[in-house]
Amino acid sequence: MPPVRPRLLYVTDLAYQARGRRYCDEDVFLTSRLRDAFDIALCHPGDAAALMDAFDAVVVRNSGPVLGYQDAYDDFRRRATGAGVRVYNPLSGRADMAGKQYLLDLTAAGYPVIPTVDRVEDLHLLPEAGRYVVKPKLGADSIGLRIVPAEEARELVTGDVLVQPCVDFAYEVSFYYVDHAFQYALHAPHPDRRWQLEPYEPSDDDLEFARCFIEWNGIEHGIQRVDACRAPGGELLLVELEDLNPYLSLDALDDRRRDAFVAAMRTSLHGFLAAGA
Repeated sequence: MPPVRPRLLYVTDLAYQARGRRYCDEDVFLTSRLRDAFDIALCHPGDAAALMDAFDAVVVRNSGPVLGYQDAYDDFRRRATGAGVRVYNPLSGRADMAGKQYLLDLTAAGYPVIPTVDRVEDLHLLPEAGRYVVKPKLGADSIGLRIVPAEEARELVTGDVLVQPCVDFAYEVSFYYVDHAFQYALHAPHPDRRWQLEPYEPSDDDLEFARCFIEWNGIEHGIQRVDACRAPGGELLLVELEDLNPYLSLDALDDRRRDAFVAAMRTSLHGFLAAGA
């Protein structure tokens, strides 16, 4: 009798239309490569709670912004936590998985993040700027994000939004991790074309910057993306720490790095399953 292979429920929204990205292509590729080690079934995020009990773990990948299926996601989290279902990434994530509160927490703790406040009385703590970014605490994929003149920012602080200075950055760069191991980095050399990405060779300082956020989040097994911008002073500032369903832009990699990522994810999943055995 052949050995029993781990069964994974792979959660993805293949029909989601993302700006500048094809979620479906990435998940078709990943599942095709992971099938040599796991039995895999794909499902829409709205169906995950009903199906998850038949699998050894649930892998949440390109499932789209939770705002599009908030009730189903809340039900999935509640039932998975209550039943002890293993979810990859683990539901203990402290970053985007739990909303945008972490940007406030990291600002208060002095981390290198774009300064963020959510109260009118704290606006004076932000650097002076001609424009400010206002975005929902529960936003994703730039949904609801507004850039407004300084005089309008105060009127929009209602308790459910975050306010940040609009940074005139040189470029954005993303660092991709599996578990606590750096895999690759990509950057958008043109600020107005966020998803036209090119390979980026990070410096030791760049990697130290990204690593501090991975360590802060404390996820032992999982995939995370550290998004940053290169500020006018040359320093990197955190834009977002994506720990729920980070798009990986695997199409921007050469075959060697893409193969290395698949191998790292496969090893991570085996370790994740073994840790819960």
